[in-house]
Amino acid sequence: MAMSGGEFVAAIAGRRGPAKVAARVVDGLRFAFYGRMSTSDFQDPVSSRAWQRAACDDLVEGFGEVVVEFFDEGRSRRWSWWKRPAAAALLAAAASPDRGFDAVVVGEYERAFEGDQFRAVVGYLNALGVQVWLPEASGPVDLDSPVHEALMVLLGSRARYEVARARRRVLGGDAAPGPAGPVPGRSPTLRLPAG
Repeated sequence: MAMSGGEFVAAIAGRRGPAKVAARVVDGLRFAFYGRMSTSDFQDPVSSRAWQRAACDDLVEGFGEVVVEFFDEGRSRRWSWWKRPAAAALLAAAASPDRGFDAVVVGEYERAFEGDQFRAVVGYLNALGVQVWLPEASGPVDLDSPVHEALMVLLGSRARYEVARARRRVLGGDAAPGPAGPVPGRSPTLRLPAG
């Protein structure tokens, strides 16, 4: 009896039983990527995610690879991680015994954290056995290191400054046009302050 190619494949597959999907093997650490962008109206989500992910891929090269992504769009860094959809999903996944990642790599400190969020999030993840890696720290963050503590204080201050600067720029844009006046066709909230 002659079989078609499809019938032959079906017959062989039937003898072997259901297909078993092998887990993807990663040499080294398995990383979860976290990135964020505040607005999709004035930023390109594709390029924002891409440059943050590229920074993370460069950082973890030789140590492991990113196996899952969490990316928040349209969420302020001032929101708690537990209130941002992707960040909350990452925290929930980290608490799962079969989480599928060993460490979290963050695209950029200033995009991910504000105020004292960093210490709370890293402490929570570390308690679960999950490392946190930052490009600004050139690797995993050690909360007991005085150097990393100083770096996190500096980055936290910069993040607060960036929030305040963006708020002034946006809120002051309508009230204080530049020396040449409003530019036709351009939203006044997109102009940088003079000086």
